[in-house]
Amino acid sequence: LIMSNTLVCWLSIGSTYTYLTSQRLRTALNQQVKDFIIKPFNIRKIMIDMENIPFPRSKSEKVEYMWKDIQRRALKYEILIPETPVPYPLKNFDLSNLIGVLAAREGWYLDYFETTYQLWFINHLEAGSEENLKQTLLRVGKDFDETLKKANSGSVIDEYEQNTSEAKKNKIFGAPSFQVGGDIFWGDDRLEDAIEYCKFNND
Repeated sequence: LIMSNTLVCWLSIGSTYTYLTSQRLRTALNQQVKDFIIKPFNIRKIMIDMENIPFPRSKSEKVEYMWKDIQRRALKYEILIPETPVPYPLKNFDLSNLIGVLAAREGWYLDYFETTYQLWFINHLEAGSEENLKQTLLRVGKDFDETLKKANSGSVIDEYEQNTSEAKKNKIFGAPSFQVGGDIFWGDDRLEDAIEYCKFNND
């Protein structure tokens, strides 16, 4: 049961607009949210089930708009502006999110989230790739081999699948999404709305 005064962050590494969230979520949560939960999940599976491919190569105008829009919003948020396009879609989507499940379980998700996206969007080291993971894990103080072993364990895989099933039950259809009770806020640009709504419910 998700309490109405808790902010649930449904996050999936692989979403392009999530770059914007990754670079500002820590500050937003630390400054404004008392109770929050991070739920890494498989948005790719949900989108495939919905027959939804948001930015296919065949829609070049939409893809070009997406990259330009991300750059504009990065400028607005005063975060690093990526030189686009970046490697997309991810080849190792599930691995990057399985490590996310482990990181959320052990309490270092925000470090992992911020660093892996920065290396992906700014340094063009694809999230989930060996080079990205080695640099990310080094920066957050985790052993590469041990982390991969833990991330591929049955309990982490089960939790990843459970999070994805729970997201689907809660009518999550995109990432990032934020949930307060039964209310869903979809998209990076709804983060502040979700936080305000959460604070309202705590008053």
